[in-house]
Amino acid sequence: MLNKLQLNNVGPSPSMSLDLSSRLNLITGDNGLGKSFLLDVAWWALTRKWPHELNPDLTSGYVARPTDVKKPATISFNVESKTRAVEYTSQFSPKDGGWIGKAGRPWNPGLVIYALGDGGFAVWDPARNYWTKKGNIDVQERLPAFVFSQSDVWNGRRESINGRETQISNGLIADWASWIKENGADARRMANVIRALTPEASDDHIAPCREFGKLSADDVREIPMLRMGYGQDVPILFASLGVRRIVALAYMLSWAWREHTRASEYIGDQPSTRIVMIFDELEAHLHPRWQRLIVPALLTVTAALTDDNKATIQLLAATHSPLVMASVEPLFDPKQDSWFDLDFIDRSVVIEKRPFVRRGDVASWLRSEAFDLGEARSLDSEIAITKAKALARQDSPSSAEIDEVEEALKASLGETDRFWARWTQFRETIGASKGK
Repeated sequence: MLNKLQLNNVGPSPSMSLDLSSRLNLITGDNGLGKSFLLDVAWWALTRKWPHELNPDLTSGYVARPTDVKKPATISFNVESKTRAVEYTSQFSPKDGGWIGKAGRPWNPGLVIYALGDGGFAVWDPARNYWTKKGNIDVQERLPAFVFSQSDVWNGRRESINGRETQISNGLIADWASWIKENGADARRMANVIRALTPEASDDHIAPCREFGKLSADDVREIPMLRMGYGQDVPILFASLGVRRIVALAYMLSWAWREHTRASEYIGDQPSTRIVMIFDELEAHLHPRWQRLIVPALLTVTAALTDDNKATIQLLAATHSPLVMASVEPLFDPKQDSWFDLDFIDRSVVIEKRPFVRRGDVASWLRSEAFDLGEARSLDSEIAITKAKALARQDSPSSAEIDEVEEALKASLGETDRFWARWTQFRETIGASKGK
């Protein structure tokens, strides 16, 4: 597990620190303030490799660089390894173009899975991504991590390991088709994870089919299909972006756990009891009904993923969704969960660990520090209401001013908007004070 990050002269702020919680860590903030960057740093701290270093087909996950290359830049972190907590600091070397520090494999934080914002995935497996020693020399005999572009997730990836081309993954289409044919533990796991991540209302629930589809008469592939809530069987490649995102997540979770347990058995070790999940833009492509399910589902997905349900999850996730924030209200526990908010204050980016308050509805979350909206309405409505409130604070507004604001309200607010009651009361009060 990752306990702490401390950044100096790297990223959008001169200095940034996060004391992470053991279960859930949510990060909010406007575009461009560094949410994805912090997740990349978290992945690097746990694995010691930047995603783009290992797969240049990614459009994200680049090596972090100093804000001012003439000054020292450091990344410090605290990782809870398999046996103990470890503190470490790495410094950027401008000449080497990278972060230097102690050689050797990362400390074992458990299985690490990173869902990147561009649709790619990265996996660090303590049973497969490791170094061995020959004498006093660390020798890397395996890949430092498995990093898949969005295309790799679906179609598979080959890598060169010690000069030998190796099929790392067959991809979602081929693997899932094979699992369905075998009708064994892999197919059940995949189906269970999909079920855990999707709403179970009759009009939304999706389920894998036993039959396969084709994209064209010339396509020889067997394409897995989903039975949709409306009764049709749809080839997964024809499904919506939201459904494909969930299925890709289900596949990467299933694949990572499957290969981890197989590798652990092969080397005579026990599977990890910890999974660290890093998730950029949890809500991307998801309907609101799915958005409010995703975090609770991810925190309990081990029940669908593992046979004994002994593995625990630490989740680090960035979100722009008020529904995601509202969805964790029933389960948020300050002893094991945290909310971090990035803000732009006095031309500087700051991060604050905010107290989590149950706000009751999405509108309240939109007006909270997480999203900083003045009103949970359109921008025109917010401007009109702001003018109306300012007018109400005046001692004696003119009839022309009142009429102007009312026209702006009529042009932007719905007829049943609750603000009309306040406006009507204001007009009646003004009328009474003027003897009308």
